[in-house]
Amino acid sequence: MKSLRLMLSVLFLMSLSTVALAQSDPQKSFDKLKTLAGSWEAHVTVVPPQPKMGDGTLMQLSLRVTSRGNALVHEMKQLGTPDDPAHYDHPVTMFYLDGDRLLLTHYCDAGNRPRMVARTSPDGKTVEFDFIDVAGSTEYGHMHHAVFTFVDANHHIEDWTYMTPGDKPVHAHFDLQRTK
Repeated sequence: MKSLRLMLSVLFLMSLSTVALAQSDPQKSFDKLKTLAGSWEAHVTVVPPQPKMGDGTLMQLSLRVTSRGNALVHEMKQLGTPDDPAHYDHPVTMFYLDGDRLLLTHYCDAGNRPRMVARTSPDGKTVEFDFIDVAGSTEYGHMHHAVFTFVDANHHIEDWTYMTPGDKPVHAHFDLQRTK
């Protein structure tokens, strides 16, 4: 009788771990992010306000699946600025699977490359990226956190947190609409 109870307990715990793995599956989160491929626009809300990026600035974002589906490229720029990354902010973020983790590397205009790891909400509607480490200098600050919220096929929200020198956070909120 004790062995039957022990076996049932083990089976129950195994079923719980299977449910937990299914909820946090990096491949499912990556596949969901890839559905965002396309062009997007949003007015950015920045808290606290920053001199270089005023509240309400219209931003363009593009997301493109590349490398035979193994990477997602996220590019951002202010609407109307020339495609000249030497003079204008055009940060690029790459999303990719690394073993059993979904990672992003943000190629920042501050000259560094922070990496973050994903965790997904139980309902699958939010993918949140937490800071792991950064390559390059943090003299001008670094990107530290990102949250992607799926509303529908033509609407998603991105919240990015930048840590300025002295570790003061600046939050940028993008309520994005698909343009194509």
